[in-house]
Amino acid sequence: MKIEDIMAVAPVIPVLVIEDAATARPLAEALVKGGLRVLEVTLRTAAAIEAIREMKKVPGAIVGAGTVVNTDQFEQVMQADAEFIVSPGLTERLGEAIVGSGVPFLPGTATAGDIMRGLDLGLRHFKFFPAETSGGLKALKALAAPFYEARFCPTGGITPATAPEWLAFDPVLCVGGSWVTPKGASMAEVEALARDAAGLAR
Repeated sequence: MKIEDIMAVAPVIPVLVIEDAATARPLAEALVKGGLRVLEVTLRTAAAIEAIREMKKVPGAIVGAGTVVNTDQFEQVMQADAEFIVSPGLTERLGEAIVGSGVPFLPGTATAGDIMRGLDLGLRHFKFFPAETSGGLKALKALAAPFYEARFCPTGGITPATAPEWLAFDPVLCVGGSWVTPKGASMAEVEALARDAAGLAR
C-alpha cells in the first residue's frame, strides 16, 4: 500500500502508547472491530516493538510505527515488519533512508520549510504536528495554499469535537488521535469509541 491508500482507510488513525505488549493484540482487535484498521504504535515505550509484532497478528490491521526519530529506530521497526512509518519531524538523513526503502512514510511537518524538505525528497503526504499548538486549522490552511499538492494528517490536540472541522478541509485525508484509547478504558469502550471515530465524515 502507498501512504495515500493507508490514509484513506479510515478518518482517524489511533496514536497508541503501549505500556504492556500483552495488551496490544486485544487492543488492536477492539480497534479493528470498531472500524479503525490503521494503527500507529508510538516508540515511546519499551513495549512498542513487541506491540507492533502482536498487533500484526490481528486480521485486517495495518500496523505502523510512530515517533520514529532516527535511522536506528527505523531499522528496529523494519525488523518488526512495521507497514508504515510516522515521524514527529523530518530530517534529510531519516527521510532519505525511509524513502529509499520504499516503506510508506508520513513525516511530521509544522512549517513551510518542513514541507519543502519533504517535497525535495519526493513526498506529498505529511503529518501536521503538533496540530493545535502549531496554529491549528487556520495555520494549516495558510500552509496548504502554496503547497496545493500536499495532503495532511493533522495530529496533536485533536478531539472528537474538533476532528470534523479538520476533516472538512479538503487537503486533510485523516487525523491522528489518542482519544479512542483513553487510559483505563475497557476493550468494549475502545471498540465503541473506534466505531464513533470511524463514522466521522470526510
